[in-house]
Amino acid sequence: MRPRKQQRAPRFDLKAFLAKAGDGRTILECRQKQVLFSQGDPADAVLYILKGKIKLTVLSRHGKEAVIAMLGPDDFFGEGCLAGQPLRMATATATTDGSIMKLEKKAIVRLLHEQPTFSELFMSYVLSRNIRIEEDLVDQLFNSSEKRLARTLLLLAHIGKEREAEIVVPKISQESLAEIIGTTRARVSFFMNRFRQLGLIEYNGELRVHSALLNIVLHD
Repeated sequence: MRPRKQQRAPRFDLKAFLAKAGDGRTILECRQKQVLFSQGDPADAVLYILKGKIKLTVLSRHGKEAVIAMLGPDDFFGEGCLAGQPLRMATATATTDGSIMKLEKKAIVRLLHEQPTFSELFMSYVLSRNIRIEEDLVDQLFNSSEKRLARTLLLLAHIGKEREAEIVVPKISQESLAEIIGTTRARVSFFMNRFRQLGLIEYNGELRVHSALLNIVLHD
């Protein structure tokens, strides 16, 4: 009598799972400029971007706002709740129309324990985010405003990733760019004009970044 073949458990389809509501997961449709959560709100869920762009900002005691991240599809945010963060440390605002998957804290903790595929992807994302934060700190400490602007534009355009470079969407204001890199709008305008004259970027209603801009970052 032949031994029965052991049936394999069906493979966990992460994309399909994150695209469907249920069991602690809610899909939220958001509009441009909509605030998804504010600094100081209870931190009770992790959010995953299905479509659109999200801006994270922090507000100082003196009322000064700073942009700390620009996020897009397949990015998580709000994960601080998993490390015991009781309140949101930043404000999340949609910069385009889009859709978000909201994962309640209990649901995502259960996923991390039960689904190795999800756990691997989530941990990889968190580690990549930590590396990015370290790179941002080094960038602020040692690089010029021009290099910081070039690096920010490259990151927004996804240049250096496997997927094809895309037009920077949404249109990001020079004020926001100045907040991200820690300089003035006048300096951003000066460098943007210089990059355009050098053929490194194009903007005429929409902003396109060319990979040659990487030379500004690498040049000493």
